[in-house]
Amino acid sequence: MKKTINQVLLKNFSLSSKNMERRHSWIETTLKKIPAGSRILDAGAGELAQKIYCSHLNYVSQDFGQYNGSGDGKGFQTDNWDNSKLDIICDITNIPEANKSFDAIMCIEVFEHLPEPIVAIKEFSRLLKTGGHLILTAPFCSMTHFSPYHFYTGFNRYFYEKHLAENNFEIIEMTYNGDFFEYIAQELLRIPNISKNYANTNISILDKLAIFKLIRKLKKISRKDNGSEELLCFGIQILAKKNR
Repeated sequence: MKKTINQVLLKNFSLSSKNMERRHSWIETTLKKIPAGSRILDAGAGELAQKIYCSHLNYVSQDFGQYNGSGDGKGFQTDNWDNSKLDIICDITNIPEANKSFDAIMCIEVFEHLPEPIVAIKEFSRLLKTGGHLILTAPFCSMTHFSPYHFYTGFNRYFYEKHLAENNFEIIEMTYNGDFFEYIAQELLRIPNISKNYANTNISILDKLAIFKLIRKLKKISRKDNGSEELLCFGIQILAKKNR
């Protein structure tokens, strides 16, 4: 049976957009480095997606617990959201735990949803023991999602280098997820759906074929990439250590 152009585009999406898979792989690998029995805070834990990687750790989840899946109906929403399994429901900048009460903290794809991410970094510094580890991921660039709780489109390396250093953190590892060409390929794949939803326009088969050809070209260029992530990528992944 011949594949439709929509099926081809969806298959190509899975090939060109590996950002989620790469991020989860990095999180899993990084969490394995945290010594067994360590007390870890999952700050902004949401539906506890990262708990699966923490079976060797004393896991504590926190979130403000107000997102319900629908938000204000703008941008990308999840439709459903379960806050029932959270250990702590509070503001991320004022967590009711003692100073230096955690061996590690992770905060995964949360910073863009915080009105004051720098204040959150200060709170993480308070909560972490000296020598403890902070695991962070956030978008470099993102479209509106989970609104009205979406306050920043993304963060680059200079944000982390400045504000982590000012709060007694040393960056041990900084990795980029994706590159300019992969990012553009992902957004091109959104055109048919966004055109239909926001412009009441259906993209023709010829237009979809043109998108497909351009994505194929971007994938080939990406294999030769030599640093375009400094311009644009999916996100940055940080492992930092609390120095004092």
